[in-house]
Amino acid sequence: MVRIRVLVVDDHRIFAESLAAALAAEPDVEVSAAGSGPAALRSLERAAAEGRRFDVLLVDADLGGNVQGIRPAVSVQDGNEEGLVDGISLVAGVRTGQPAVRIVVLAEKDDPRRAALALQAGASGWVAKDCSLSRLLTVIRGVLREETHLPPALLTGVLRELTAARKHRTESEQLVESLTPREREVLRCMVAGLGRKAVAERLFLSPHTVRTHMQNVLGKLGVHSTLAAVALARRAGVGPVDLAGDVVERGGQLA
Repeated sequence: MVRIRVLVVDDHRIFAESLAAALAAEPDVEVSAAGSGPAALRSLERAAAEGRRFDVLLVDADLGGNVQGIRPAVSVQDGNEEGLVDGISLVAGVRTGQPAVRIVVLAEKDDPRRAALALQAGASGWVAKDCSLSRLLTVIRGVLREETHLPPALLTGVLRELTAARKHRTESEQLVESLTPREREVLRCMVAGLGRKAVAERLFLSPHTVRTHMQNVLGKLGVHSTLAAVALARRAGVGPVDLAGDVVERGGQLA
């Protein structure tokens, strides 16, 4: 019999242990529990190292407290006590580090916006914490067949949120496309959190030239701060420069 390896991630100990015990009663389910994001990351790392990867993660939407959006994803290898803590960020981090793991978010209440954020982060399902065990098992087995599961009452709201997000992404992509190659490189440096001096050293430019490029980037993107530019860049799918391995051309070839 092929067993489904499930990891329950919830900081409410009684709920996590109760759910794990209920799932463990199923003959084809092997289950473990973690009480925090960092603990979940350690469990995932240990299982992967032992060649016994988890198949499905059940993650509390409110793990570590409510959040308004997705924090920058941290890979599983980088997880620590100050790393990923809330449920949706954990989804993003796990999908980055272990994309084969399917993730279902467990929620106290239906919330179209947060459900949409969870799907965008890489979750395959959103279910109520008080759903029946048979329903949860159906979702677990379904996501392993590449299905996406949402409560019917949430479907319209989630589609509306995803459509709006797609529109914002398209608009952001068009704005980023208006930048020159050098300005896009400067923007990637901004996304990486580099200041003007660091960008100048990295791109072999003067601080004055970098300041001009940054001002041009803000102007073309229609924003008034670096923070807003970075948020827009992320919506457009612009990632940070690779601070460890990128090779930057000298001179004005990218200008």
